[in-house]
Amino acid sequence: MTPAAFLVAVLTSAAPLADIPDPGPTKPDEPMAKAFSPAKAAEYLDGVGVGWTRDRQCITCHTNLPYLLARPALPGDAGWKEVRAFLEKDVASWAAGGKPRGEAYVVATAFALAFNDARTTGKLSEPARAALDRMWKGQKATGEWGWLKCDWPPMEHDDYYGATIATLAAGVAPGDYAKTDLAKAGIEKLRTYFKKTPAPDLHHKAMLLWASTRVEGLLTAEEQQKTVSELRAKQHADGGWGLPSLGEYKRRDKSDNDPNAPSDGYGTGLAVFVLRQAGVKADDPAVKKGVAWLKGNQRESGRWFTRSLNNDKAHYITNAGTAFCVLALDACEAR
Repeated sequence: MTPAAFLVAVLTSAAPLADIPDPGPTKPDEPMAKAFSPAKAAEYLDGVGVGWTRDRQCITCHTNLPYLLARPALPGDAGWKEVRAFLEKDVASWAAGGKPRGEAYVVATAFALAFNDARTTGKLSEPARAALDRMWKGQKATGEWGWLKCDWPPMEHDDYYGATIATLAAGVAPGDYAKTDLAKAGIEKLRTYFKKTPAPDLHHKAMLLWASTRVEGLLTAEEQQKTVSELRAKQHADGGWGLPSLGEYKRRDKSDNDPNAPSDGYGTGLAVFVLRQAGVKADDPAVKKGVAWLKGNQRESGRWFTRSLNNDKAHYITNAGTAFCVLALDACEAR
C-alpha cells in the first residue's frame, strides 16, 4: 500500500462516537465498590482513555497506551476504537512524510497498536506494522531509545523503561513480526543493551521479565525465577502489592515514597499480570490472594486507586493501574 493510499484508508476508517462520561478526579478516599464490576471498570477506562485522547491529542504511557492494552478484555468497545483510530492517523501522517512527536511517541504507539492487534484480530494491521518499522529508526546503536525524562517514575524517567516497551512491542506483534529482518536486528541490539545495563529497580525487572516471556535471550530461566521470587517477597499480608515498594522513588517535594505504603492497584495489577506471564499458575496461593485483593478493592467509579509517586494533584498512575488490574484478572480468567 502506498503512503497516500494508507493515509486515505485510515482517515476514512474512523467513525465519531457518542459522548463518554468523565469519571471525575481520582481521590484516595473514594468509597470501595460494593461488588467487583467489569462493566464499571470498562466505563472508567473509556472515560479516561478517550478523554485524554480528545483533550490532549497524544498518547501517554499512563493512560491511553495501557487503555488500548486492557480495554478489549472487558465488555463492549465504546471507546478504544476511537483511540486506536487517532493513533492510526498519526502513523499515516508519518508514512506521508510527517514528523513524529518524538522517538518515545513512536515506540509507545507501536506497542499500543501491536498489543491491541494481538488481543483483538490476532493479525498485524498495516498501521501497527508501519509504526513498528518506524520504531527501529530511532533506536540507538547501543540498543535503547532516547526516552522521556520528565522525572515521572516509573514510566517517564529513564531509557530502560522505553527499551522494555520497545521489546514488548516487537514481541507481542502478531504474524511473527519479531522474525522480520528489521526486528531481528533491533532485538539483537536490545539483548546487548539489557546484558550491559542492569535493571535499576524491581519495577523495571518486572517489565524485563514480561518482555523475556515474549522475546528469547533476554533472561535465563534462573534470572526469570529470581525476579519471580523478588516479586513474591514484596506481596503484602492483604494479598496486594504497593508500587512504592518496587523501587526507590523521590516525590517532587524530595520526600521519600514509603516502601511500606498500602497495597495499590498498579502494584498489584502489574505483579499479578507479570507473574502469570512468567508461568505462575492461576491457582498459585500468591496469585489467588492477589486476585482476591483486586476483586475487593475496586472503587465505586470502577477504578483501582494508586497514589502518584510524584505529587498528589492528579494520580494519573491510577489509570495505568486500573488497566493492569483488568489485564491481571483477565490473565487469571477472573474478570
